[in-house]
Amino acid sequence: MKIGIVGCGWLGKPLAKKLCENFIVECFTRKEQNSNSLTYIYKPASGNHFWNNDIIIVAISTKDNYLKTLQKIADYTNPLSTIILMSSTSVYREFDTEVDEKANITKIGLQKEAEDLMLKLRNNLVILRLGGLMGENRISGRWKNISKFSDGFVNYVHRNDVIEITKKLIENNIKNGIFNIVAPNYPLRSQVHKKNSEKFGFELGSFEGLTYRKVLSSKIIKKLNYSFIYPNPLNFWG
Repeated sequence: MKIGIVGCGWLGKPLAKKLCENFIVECFTRKEQNSNSLTYIYKPASGNHFWNNDIIIVAISTKDNYLKTLQKIADYTNPLSTIILMSSTSVYREFDTEVDEKANITKIGLQKEAEDLMLKLRNNLVILRLGGLMGENRISGRWKNISKFSDGFVNYVHRNDVIEITKKLIENNIKNGIFNIVAPNYPLRSQVHKKNSEKFGFELGSFEGLTYRKVLSSKIIKKLNYSFIYPNPLNFWG
């Protein structure tokens, strides 16, 4: 199995490292911000062979002509290859209740536009709607220049769970589907920030309002018989 990863950043690079234990992996990113020139930074390879890999994982931000970039990726990639698109639970922003993949999304933002574009272009497509990515140096509540927060249930996921779920999807030869990837416990944001402020010594901000959105991961749990490594965001950082 040969895997290519577009985007060797905070998620893509450790994902490449993990997948290299079992697969042939190459990963590349842009040389500079706002540049269309790409360079390999993990397991260098050459030529157009990258786009003929069995699986192409797209783990890039929505900046810098996101839709055009996805269009190019879809065009370049072998039609028989599977694309795994790292999307976001931000597609559910209009909801304030429990929500799963069957939800009828009417407020179409950039991330949903991207999903719809790829669904039109590719048959073998897996979309992973990631919750707020956390873990290691990405600590909830420790934000610069932000002191006021809307309280509510957090829809977070630890990076290690995203990596492990992606690996299991590949091992199980899953070629299509949309899946939410969110830790199955939903403490309040104020609870998470308070615990982290005590542990890491930053000032606790203030909170107002309350949101009730819970993005459910039942589908991926059932599909893979998966148990989250970090089911509770209160324990992401020990």
